[in-house]
Amino acid sequence: MNVAEVLVCVRKLDGRLHWHHPMARLGEDEHGVRLGAQVGTVYSKGQVGPVCTTQEPRVMLFPRDAWWTALFQAAPADLYVYCDVTTVPEWPNPGEVTMVDLDPDMCRIRATGAVSVDDEDEFARHRVQYGYPLEVVMQATATAEWLPGALHDGTEPFSRQYRTWLDMVGQ
Repeated sequence: MNVAEVLVCVRKLDGRLHWHHPMARLGEDEHGVRLGAQVGTVYSKGQVGPVCTTQEPRVMLFPRDAWWTALFQAAPADLYVYCDVTTVPEWPNPGEVTMVDLDPDMCRIRATGAVSVDDEDEFARHRVQYGYPLEVVMQATATAEWLPGALHDGTEPFSRQYRTWLDMVGQ
């Protein structure tokens, strides 16, 4: 069954809601499922947290068996690729994808192409605070070590393929 709109539901390991927002199903390729968001899509944080509105077209990639998700943003966004280290995305039904945000984030900066790593301190703090199981720590650490190199050296799906999917979202 194919559903046109999908709710993206990101949680923390303790189960509390982190980010949630709707996206349109664009399709699938060898890297996973692609969802798109047009300018003006509303993103909410938590149950009562801040609400943000996108200023640019976006595409998210949800791999089938990897411990990360990727967000690709068109200009004027400063970051054109933003990866979250997460649990493997799960599809409880065709209209919802969910995963646990494990904190380390990797992004590629549009102006320079540099790759930056964020929230490593949160990962260290949360793995103790929430008692991350050893397998979660090992998978998240391995992913956080692999992602910066893949973002920097142009490994797909971080090099060119995302542009075709962004074109599908439009302005």
